[in-house]
Amino acid sequence: MKNNQNPANVDLDLACVPSNYSRLIARELGLQVRDLPGLLGNTGLTTERFLQEETQLTPRQQIQIMRNSLALTSDEAFGLRLGRRFTSPTHGAMGFLANSSPNLRMALNAFKTFLPTRMSLAWLDMRRQQDWLQTTLGFDEAISGDVLRVFSEIFAVTFAECAEFIVGRPLSEARMSFRHAKPDYHQLYSDYLPGSFAFSAPRIMVEIPMEVCEIPNASANHENYLLALQQCEAMLAQLHANKDSCKYRIQKMMLSGPPGVLSEEEVAAALFISKRTMARRLKKEGTSFRQVRDEILSQQAIGYLRDSNMSVDAIAAVLNYHDSSNFRRAFKRWFKLTPDQYRQQLVT
Repeated sequence: MKNNQNPANVDLDLACVPSNYSRLIARELGLQVRDLPGLLGNTGLTTERFLQEETQLTPRQQIQIMRNSLALTSDEAFGLRLGRRFTSPTHGAMGFLANSSPNLRMALNAFKTFLPTRMSLAWLDMRRQQDWLQTTLGFDEAISGDVLRVFSEIFAVTFAECAEFIVGRPLSEARMSFRHAKPDYHQLYSDYLPGSFAFSAPRIMVEIPMEVCEIPNASANHENYLLALQQCEAMLAQLHANKDSCKYRIQKMMLSGPPGVLSEEEVAAALFISKRTMARRLKKEGTSFRQVRDEILSQQAIGYLRDSNMSVDAIAAVLNYHDSSNFRRAFKRWFKLTPDQYRQQLVT
């Protein structure tokens, strides 16, 4: 039986999952560098590649790493403990957007909309049922058994901690349903999760009273929200592009990591092709590595200039320019204006 009715097809061999999630798994297991081959078994990943921040995993590799982690631990509640490591900052711009949202309903909508940019194996659906908001989690059919149980627990704990941050207290009203049977360690759930639980349910679901979903987020920040929303929308737009194109795969890789840090050699290595082959494919698509990189950095730059009060030096630092004068020269090359001139145009 399939785990969901999501119509989207997941390419299990497209490198699109940030590797930071799996490095968190390694930390939770207490692994040293010498132990990593056991976690990476049957993935084709080397330890060196795995430890690089910009590395992206395929969904198939992510599933295999989770299987391997379960073989390496004797703790049945591993998924619950791991969920506490998956804090909002680990989800990049999507987590930043959720934490900056006006209320819990908007935060959940952020996760629903932009989850494909972080974990293509999962999807969310939100429905109002009388005075309750029902949020259903689905997974690709490749996830099943103990791996499904662990992913479900991670989701539940991640949701509970995000909700507590926004509402300002544990969500004792929440009702959580899981597809897996009641585990032997079920009594530990209350140590990690508020509210009530049901097992062997037809769907993985969290139900929350609508009135709780509308409680204002005391930490909401409209400016941060708009900045994160812009970045998430850019990432999602790339997902809707031609997924078979070399340009798309490079854009996805760049948008999922820190701005401007990936070199041409590193990207080619991540795609398992030579730098020359990558250049040839991009030329056939009418672009180049520098053009792809500049498109992303230039749009992020004008977003910060337009939507924030950050100084030009601060924006240069955010975009990983170690010297702000290099950023100013690049901006002048992109737009024939200096950053200050561009910002001045916005107010005249």
